[in-house]
Amino acid sequence: HSVCLSVCLCLSLSPCWHVYGLLQRSDKKYDEAIKCYRNALKWDKDNLQILRDLSLLQIQMRDLEGYRETRYQLLQLRPAQRASWIGYAIAYHLLEDYEMAAKIIEEFRKTQQVRSKDIDYEYSELLLYQNQVLREAGLYKEALEHLSNYEKQICDKLAVEETRGEILLKLERLDEATEVYRRLQERNPENWSYYRGLENALKPSSVEETLKIYEEAWEKFPKGLVPRRLPLTFLSGEKFRECLDRYLRMNFSKGCPPVFTTLKSLYNDKEKVTSIPELHASSFKLTQSPCIVADDGKEEPPTTLLWVQYFLAQHYDMIGQQTLSLDYINAAIESTPTLIELFLIKAKIYKHAGNIKEAAQWMDEAQALDTADRFINSKCAKYMLKAGMIKEAEEMCSKFTREGASAVENLNEMQCMWFQTECALAYKGMNKFGEALKKCHEIERHFVEITDDQFDFHTYCMRKMTLRSYVDLLKLEDVLRMHPFYYKAAITAIQIYLSLHDNPLTDDSKELQADTANLSDKELKKLRNKQRRAQKKAQLEEEKKNAEKEKQLKNQKKKKEDDDEEIGGPKEELIPDKLVKVENPLEEAVKFLMPLKHLVKDKIDTHLLAFEIYFRKDKYLLMLQSVKRALAIDPDHPWLHQCLVRFFKGVSESKELPEVVRTVLKQEITRLFGDSNAKSFNQAYLTKHSNSVPHRLAAAKMMVYLDSSTETKAAELATALDESLDNRSIQVYINVLECLRSGVLGDCKERAESYRAECHKLYPYTLAFTPPGYEENTKIANGDVSTEMEELANEM
Repeated sequence: HSVCLSVCLCLSLSPCWHVYGLLQRSDKKYDEAIKCYRNALKWDKDNLQILRDLSLLQIQMRDLEGYRETRYQLLQLRPAQRASWIGYAIAYHLLEDYEMAAKIIEEFRKTQQVRSKDIDYEYSELLLYQNQVLREAGLYKEALEHLSNYEKQICDKLAVEETRGEILLKLERLDEATEVYRRLQERNPENWSYYRGLENALKPSSVEETLKIYEEAWEKFPKGLVPRRLPLTFLSGEKFRECLDRYLRMNFSKGCPPVFTTLKSLYNDKEKVTSIPELHASSFKLTQSPCIVADDGKEEPPTTLLWVQYFLAQHYDMIGQQTLSLDYINAAIESTPTLIELFLIKAKIYKHAGNIKEAAQWMDEAQALDTADRFINSKCAKYMLKAGMIKEAEEMCSKFTREGASAVENLNEMQCMWFQTECALAYKGMNKFGEALKKCHEIERHFVEITDDQFDFHTYCMRKMTLRSYVDLLKLEDVLRMHPFYYKAAITAIQIYLSLHDNPLTDDSKELQADTANLSDKELKKLRNKQRRAQKKAQLEEEKKNAEKEKQLKNQKKKKEDDDEEIGGPKEELIPDKLVKVENPLEEAVKFLMPLKHLVKDKIDTHLLAFEIYFRKDKYLLMLQSVKRALAIDPDHPWLHQCLVRFFKGVSESKELPEVVRTVLKQEITRLFGDSNAKSFNQAYLTKHSNSVPHRLAAAKMMVYLDSSTETKAAELATALDESLDNRSIQVYINVLECLRSGVLGDCKERAESYRAECHKLYPYTLAFTPPGYEENTKIANGDVSTEMEELANEM
């Protein structure tokens, strides 16, 4: 590059700057490449190739004003080319000047000579794109007229009908819209949006009138499930029970496993939830007869009982009654031990009950029933990762990855982000922060690659005229990091970097010396033997791993060289030890935080994590910004309350704040919360939310934070297990137990054990509440004796 730059400076010729720009582009230095292209244009302003390359980089970097100017130059130079007109129209479209974009497309369309009887998919896509621009411009009358005029030349007839219905609703031409949506219903009676469109067209004034719409659909489509499901959202009382009963009977008789999933949204209404088990008890008489008889006297298929049990198991699991849920699923498994779905649900029940290890075992049992099913394979691997069984999960995934290559490397090449996300969480739970950060950075690199990959579509989509999809792609890329995969990876990375900042890694030898100082000779000898065995085992595994790596190296070397050439040079290798020993963890955390602050503003965790970072950096104005944004989302959030108390205390005690900043902070605090101080604010919060377990825990933690003498009162407050309290859940109680053990609520070791025992009575399946040594005793009882004697025997 330096040689090329020297040549460019000496010769100052357009081709040299152009070539240098191409080199910069290959290295993904798009800003520098744009500068090179502009320098090249100074010497040759009408060079078509340079202008095309410049326009591609401008749209890649979303320099829309510059993109419009460049496309205008290309249009002037090559007015006969289709891409010149389309590119210029897209520039105005992206700048939201829809009317101008529509005029440009219309001028170009007039130059196209296509007979009405001919089928031209590219011309059809152009017409649909033009109609989309008209609708976005708010020109609905023109869009409807355009659709009617060119309907015969549009190949996608379904898109025409759906667009017509949407436009007619916008124009309040409801009778015509009704006809359109009725035709669409006949075409696909299982599409939810068509029923919503019909409701908007008919505008029923009461629940009875709305129900009448669906009753007509029942008669017209007697086998349709969607028209029987949708009324359940707005019905109540006896009518709801009647419609739900009919809907469930249809699904159970047919044997539809996803029926529970379709009803999940109803569980926000407690009254509706109580109707579900009552219907089955009265309608199907589960315990009285092995041959189920419906109320109308007709005999149900033999499988109906099975699907009722399957549904009720999920229902009781959803409302937190795991014992009853397991009874139903065990009865179903006993009757049909070869149905994979039953084992899947049993695994889910144990997962929701807080015993992920048992859940992973049952998911493995489900996978063993059909080893060729990739979905079950992936689900099993996911459960194993949640249980911390990383090697087992990798072996499970290797059944479907490329032969001759490491499963982990192959999954990384395929951008399998669900696996990497779960791996990161598993390593984080095991305190292997380096490995967890490696997975988070791999996911971040995937999103960079996805952003870079759009470069090829800028020319392809205009050439193939897939303009609607192209605009959707550009809009998607603009908000790409809103995706849950990136959000989870970013949250995990930020939490790890915060932990590394709070508890920097120390030398292992010093830790070992401190730990062994208080051990007896017998205990020390036992520890040394255990370490020696672990070291030997690790050495054998490392040798095996190195042999596999050498075997795979030849196969991967060529591919890696090709990939590096494509992506603009080799990337820095992600080394866990290096990642975990970063000099400034907070700066690394900010890198993951910034996309979330711009794109995921509606989630409160984004702003609370921002507060945690800025709190450690003593950035009080940024802390204020974070809590104000969080208050706008959920002012009563327990984590937010803790942030506010720490913020109050920090502002009042900090002596290094400039006077201007202190004045602004105090004014904002007074405006938001009045004249209360941290203690009175915490007490007011506790009074307001005295019946909520997570809120009580947050207030208790802040009581100890503000005054360590309140430990006893805080522990009593947090460990209450009254049934009258709200927001009770397994995870909340696990959080309370962790706080007792970690010392956040003071020295509470004895109270922690008694609290664990009480929680174990309430949630007997939850692994976190089991007595010490429970897992070892269970393994011995089940015949799984992997004892120290066995390890010694293997060593000998």
